[in-house]
Amino acid sequence: MQIINFISNLAMPLIILIIVIYGVVEKTNIFDNFLEGAKEGLEIVLSIFPTLIGLFVAIGALRASGVLDIIIHFLTPILNVIHFPSELMPLAMLRPISGSSSIAIATDIMKNYGVDSNLGIIASTIMGSTETTLYTIAIYASSVKIKKTRFVLVAALVADVVGMLVSVAVCRFLS
Repeated sequence: MQIINFISNLAMPLIILIIVIYGVVEKTNIFDNFLEGAKEGLEIVLSIFPTLIGLFVAIGALRASGVLDIIIHFLTPILNVIHFPSELMPLAMLRPISGSSSIAIATDIMKNYGVDSNLGIIASTIMGSTETTLYTIAIYASSVKIKKTRFVLVAALVADVVGMLVSVAVCRFLS
């Protein structure tokens, strides 16, 4: 374990040292390249900032309005038929939208039901097998100025649904 900690502590300084050595060997101006990269990164952050604000406002409104509870109430009969625990629906609905919200919901599930419970294991598996789809598409598409994302969105959301259903099925099979 001490070796892993030692390697972890050395990783970043070694990477920086390798970059500096490479720059010296290639005779490039490392600091100017760094500043140029930092400037480009800042421009990207500024270009995606409005998208992030819109997503955060929408997530806050969705959680505060009670719409999630209404949707879960109407979907519970269908969920019972496919053996999808209704306790996981807030996670399933917010996972494609927000990573921080889904982490909060997964943490809440684990506090209420236990980390080693069936629901806790399924929640962990869902977190690992799905992506914050809307967030990712919004960030990538807005940073490269792509306007038409409907086909990517549909494919990604289908992948999320499949990941969630398979997570439940595999966890139930293995328990």
